[in-house]
Amino acid sequence: MTQPQHASAAPDSELFKAFPALPSKELLCTPSDIFDVETTLAEISGLRSELSDDREFRSAVVQRLMAIRKDGMALIAKLFQEEPRRSRRMTRSYTWLTDCLVGCAYHVATQHIHPLATPTSSERLALLAVGGYGRGEMAPQSDVDLLFLTPYKITAWAESVIETMLYILWDLRLKVGHSSRTVKDCLRLGREDFTIRTALLEQRFLAGDTSLATELDERLLEELFKGTEREFIDAKLAEREARHLKQGERYVVEPNVKEGKGGLRDMQSLFWIAKYVYHVQEVAELVDLDVLQRDELDMFKNAEKFLWAVRGHLHLLSGRPTEQLSFDIQVEVADRMGYVDKGGRRAVEHFMQDYFRHATMVGDLTRILLSRLEAIHAKAAPLLERIFRRRPRVKPAYKVVHNRLSIADEEAFLDDKVNLLRLFEEGLRTGLLIHPDAMRLVRANLHRINEDMRANKEARRIFLDLLLKHGNPERALRRMNELGVLSAFIPEFQRIVAMMQFNMYHSYTVDEHTIQVIANLDKIEREELRDELPLSSDILKSGINRRVLMVALLLHDIGKGSDIDHSILGAQIARRVSRNLGLPKAECETVEWLVRHHLLMSDMAQKRDIADPRTVRAFAKAVSTVDRLNLLTVLTVCDIRGVGPDTWNNWKAVLLRSLYSQTKLVLEDGMEAITRENRGTEAKKLLRKELADWPAKDLKKETGRHYDPYWQGLHITAHKVFAELLRKIEGYEICIDLHPDEDRDATRICFALEDHPGIFSRLAGALALVGANVVDARTFTSKDGYATAAFWVQDVEGHPYEAARLPRLRNMIEKTLKGEVLPTEAIKSRDVIKKRERAFRVPTTITFDNEGSEIYTIIEVDTRDRPGLLYDLTRTLANSNVYIASAVIATYGEQVVDSFYVKDMFGLKFHTPSKQRTLEKRLRKAMELGAERARS
Repeated sequence: MTQPQHASAAPDSELFKAFPALPSKELLCTPSDIFDVETTLAEISGLRSELSDDREFRSAVVQRLMAIRKDGMALIAKLFQEEPRRSRRMTRSYTWLTDCLVGCAYHVATQHIHPLATPTSSERLALLAVGGYGRGEMAPQSDVDLLFLTPYKITAWAESVIETMLYILWDLRLKVGHSSRTVKDCLRLGREDFTIRTALLEQRFLAGDTSLATELDERLLEELFKGTEREFIDAKLAEREARHLKQGERYVVEPNVKEGKGGLRDMQSLFWIAKYVYHVQEVAELVDLDVLQRDELDMFKNAEKFLWAVRGHLHLLSGRPTEQLSFDIQVEVADRMGYVDKGGRRAVEHFMQDYFRHATMVGDLTRILLSRLEAIHAKAAPLLERIFRRRPRVKPAYKVVHNRLSIADEEAFLDDKVNLLRLFEEGLRTGLLIHPDAMRLVRANLHRINEDMRANKEARRIFLDLLLKHGNPERALRRMNELGVLSAFIPEFQRIVAMMQFNMYHSYTVDEHTIQVIANLDKIEREELRDELPLSSDILKSGINRRVLMVALLLHDIGKGSDIDHSILGAQIARRVSRNLGLPKAECETVEWLVRHHLLMSDMAQKRDIADPRTVRAFAKAVSTVDRLNLLTVLTVCDIRGVGPDTWNNWKAVLLRSLYSQTKLVLEDGMEAITRENRGTEAKKLLRKELADWPAKDLKKETGRHYDPYWQGLHITAHKVFAELLRKIEGYEICIDLHPDEDRDATRICFALEDHPGIFSRLAGALALVGANVVDARTFTSKDGYATAAFWVQDVEGHPYEAARLPRLRNMIEKTLKGEVLPTEAIKSRDVIKKRERAFRVPTTITFDNEGSEIYTIIEVDTRDRPGLLYDLTRTLANSNVYIASAVIATYGEQVVDSFYVKDMFGLKFHTPSKQRTLEKRLRKAMELGAERARS
């Protein structure tokens, strides 16, 4: 954040003579390798002597400068790639090259095209760099922001100079932002607009009239900056809050390097405030002013160096001013910066973990600076706080400073290392935020949180109470995590701090996901989500072991980041940690079980047909008690909701509630409580009630035409729809009913048609053509030869189809089923993986399960998702004479798990290993061909 050494220049004719030869340590190479000033000026003079026409001369100059710029940019890019973390030298190198190009344009305009022998007092012009260019920090694709300063209203000469300069710079393909103002204009506009005021704060003189630049400097300080510190700080903090709100308050997995939380703009805002208040030119000066400590300055520099390196590589790889670190480019930046796969994790995951650690540190430094500003009353307290401020009563060891919890006597505080946890307890008890000076003290003494302290009964009590007794555990955990206290007290937690999971499913880092999960539990306990989560709310209200649940939530993903199954490794870690926290043996065992099986309920609900009694019985056997069922249900709901803002939906809610209710019934009344016969009898009874106005003959025909799986596999609403469709099917080839199923966040499509081989595949192809995402599907054959198929679909946004779109959906489906559109050909244009999503690796696994269902083999295909995948799989199964009874589709970002309940052509399961191998080979071949099509 320092201004470059070549911060001043000489009058027009002496412009480049005044540019100091920068030391090589400032740039990636010697300055003349990037731009040889002396040679270039000589060449420009030579061109002028040859070309008297201004237009021809300017064109020739541009041609020469363009070649120099191209070579300079290529050299900087090459050297930066060779030393990929030398970001400061990179930014200085681009600034030097830009200074020279701008200087040449000014030299050509003032000395060769519009020279003035005897300028008047009004014919003066100062050229200044502003914004990031003024700060001397330029990325490969940064804008060039210029201020043309004149003493009075702009003259014809100044206008000509500016116009000529801009044409040259535009012809050089520089992205130029410019303004022409007087000193008076700058002061007036700076008062009105904080963006302009910030740009003026960073103005840097390049060329022209030095007295004008000096006047601007002096008057800005005296007439604009001085005495307005408070309003500037408030404006910058408001900008910061708005920016975070737009980009994502938490550390999202595709961050904006410039504008995101903990990004470069936050660092720049910190420096702007420091410069405005303390009048410093470099961040290092804040150490002498006792605003930052030496180690904090080092952290600031390391973060600055890292983030600028990321931004530089981002610009070079994309060839444009991209600031979003999207998934596809993360992989390339990680490779450029020298990261490698290790420890069971991809290079990109190691890279992004470093990124988020630096981003978190930037947030800490911002808080420290703001605390110092509060100390000198530069930052205003919020209005309501000033009006209604009540000083909370704190314990003797603490004091309240600027409405934040601080430490009364640091030496006494450190005499008992358990105070490092008591501080957070007092913060929750009083509702006060912790003062940054106190946070500094904690971070500097993390070494005191050792084995002795972790074994201390009082320390254990305080830690568990922070989770369970004071409310708002999210706030305590987040601050403890950012300061390193959480990892110090539970060393095993360190592995997942700032850990990014490189997939499209998880929106947060692992530690942030863990905190979000606990925040969800807190909201349920406060009954803030009763309408949305009635089951979880009732479970918590009925009584549950909160300590076991909270510890399990804290540790459920602690095994991530290894090549071992994270549930298995996590369970081993959880057993040790829960014991270290002083939990009784039985509670430790339950925590271990919950962590080991934290995905079980979600997998059963989303990857298996929960209408099949054997699915429920298997789950009930694994859970074994209602208490564990209750704990696992709440954990599962909190976990799914903590994945991302849009992950939870009614579809998942319905599946989990159904699985819970059936499993509880089995656990309380025995395994026979949900037999097929019982379900079938009850379903027929409900249908007779719904169709009470039907003739007895028609009703008997309907209840007698279906096999048992039909009655247990569908809800009464679908049974009624199919009854109506089958009643009128004579004379029609296909009957279709489309209905928004709001309870499941999906559109239900019921098909009734004559049965024939491959019907499931044809229906899947028709739906793929209209862009419908199938989330669940099942098909049944009636005794009189009709197929009844129910598909639940969502649009590309994951929502039910709007009523206005249903006619088009119906029309396309009918055309496809009638053979007017061939899915195999038409789907090619739709089955393409977006560039942003191509960096993801999802290994394909195919399993055959003959135990999960009484009458079907379950083929589970876990692979990379794409639009035409389901059609390719079902077509392959149909061509292999496989009957598909139902399909359950679970999508996790770019990963999909398609589970097919199937029989062979004789109605038998696939028991023979050779048949399984043949079928797996065909499925893999179909997926490979489809993947090639999607990449092309």
